[in-house]
Amino acid sequence: MSSTATSVSTPATAARSRQGLLWIALAAITWGTIGIAVDLLYRVAPATNAWSIGFLRLTLAVPPLLLLSRLLAGRAFLRFERRDLGALLTLGVAFAAYQVCYFAAIARIGVAVAVLINICSGPIFVALLASVFLRERLNGATLLALLGATGGTALLVGGAPLAETPGALWSGAALALAAGFSYALVAVSSRSLAGRYHPLQPITAAFMLGALLLLPVALSQGLVLSYPLTGWLLLLHLGVVPTALGYALYLYGLRTTPATVSAILVLLEPLISTLLALVLLGERLAPLGWVGATLLLGSMALLYLRGR
Repeated sequence: MSSTATSVSTPATAARSRQGLLWIALAAITWGTIGIAVDLLYRVAPATNAWSIGFLRLTLAVPPLLLLSRLLAGRAFLRFERRDLGALLTLGVAFAAYQVCYFAAIARIGVAVAVLINICSGPIFVALLASVFLRERLNGATLLALLGATGGTALLVGGAPLAETPGALWSGAALALAAGFSYALVAVSSRSLAGRYHPLQPITAAFMLGALLLLPVALSQGLVLSYPLTGWLLLLHLGVVPTALGYALYLYGLRTTPATVSAILVLLEPLISTLLALVLLGERLAPLGWVGATLLLGSMALLYLRGR
């Protein structure tokens, strides 16, 4: 919500606001399945690599998005105003950069710390960028939810750096921060486009551009295209459910949800990932992890009850 806008809260606007929160929460839930799918993919296809998975994830999302965009947005589904080309370019570059930076950070400092830095830095970067470019104001409830969700995520994820050298530690941390900043660019750019296009239009164009930008990196690192049937099904899940469907839900929600609030809501992703790991992989959660999960869920409830 822009600080320059003045409106009267009504039951209808509150309902639309809460519906937007639910769309974004559902998007975060779909993103929470990524970790399990990737873990299973490595098990059934040991020769694959993160670059191949990232490229194929974006590429497999494009066909269903093109079809849905054509059906729901009409013939001009890839037509954009000239003033929005910069935001679309930023969106595509941010998607590609996120894949590269995040997977490279994991290779240097391990999954736990890469997730911790990436997920927790994202809302902070979004809040800063949204306050500058979208003139969104941090009220008391949003700030409290931001602090609670960030702290809860830190307790939930935990972990210690796996870097072998100080150089690897610093470069890995920098890459994880870059991934968080890339996500912030996605959130702010998406928010700036959300009111003028069907939600599927910008995401379709951005995924196409992101896949094209990521292709040279995947080729240079050894693009793997040989997978068993189970592997292709997992890749299809990654491309359709947490990517095409997840970001479509996310953009629907952004129509009535400030970028800063959306960045807090997507912190549900590591919670869902952890719960799935507990149920499906038999992993265990430390006592502080349960405290973090409680803080995270409490922050989500605070945002929902506020009905921004």
